[in-house]
Amino acid sequence: MELQIKDSQLVRQYINGDERAIEMLIHRHNARLTGFIYSKVGDRELTEDIFQDTFMKVIRTLKRGAYNEEGKFLPWVMRIAHNLIIDHFRKNNRMPMYDGMESNHVFSLMGDEQLNAEKQLIKEQIDHDLARMIKQLPEDQQEVLQMRLYKDMSFKEISNNTGVSINTALGRMRYALINLRKLVEANSIVLTN
Repeated sequence: MELQIKDSQLVRQYINGDERAIEMLIHRHNARLTGFIYSKVGDRELTEDIFQDTFMKVIRTLKRGAYNEEGKFLPWVMRIAHNLIIDHFRKNNRMPMYDGMESNHVFSLMGDEQLNAEKQLIKEQIDHDLARMIKQLPEDQQEVLQMRLYKDMSFKEISNNTGVSINTALGRMRYALINLRKLVEANSIVLTN
């Protein structure tokens, strides 16, 4: 019976006071979310902590009435977990102390896969934040920025594709970067790891 009830129905039931609905959602998505978190952090206890923090945030958001169903429930929960993992990596600088002894070299204590997982998560978050801000720019600036950054086009190619002069393309790029910088500052976004 539980599997026949959609996530959206369970969310509504929980918002309307049915505490069992959140238990059903947690049970339903436990394995997938736990597997996702563990694949990023590689530690069982930390996985459990982040899993619990994720659902605490889900519950607070639902109780505040701040959940909007433009997306599906599970991807929303995964995004929350993803952000909590990034927060963990940013807050807990896991680099061990280096006391000068060769055997305690930082990189011998921390595997490459841990460094790469952290960098990958931070890069994904930066890419997500950047894409969101680019969408806030005027269309002509978005177009030039995307051609230059994501398609690696020269300003001559951009000029030919958009039907404007090279100077106009350069100007649009300049304004796009100025506007992006303002958006980054206004949103207090960190674009480096």
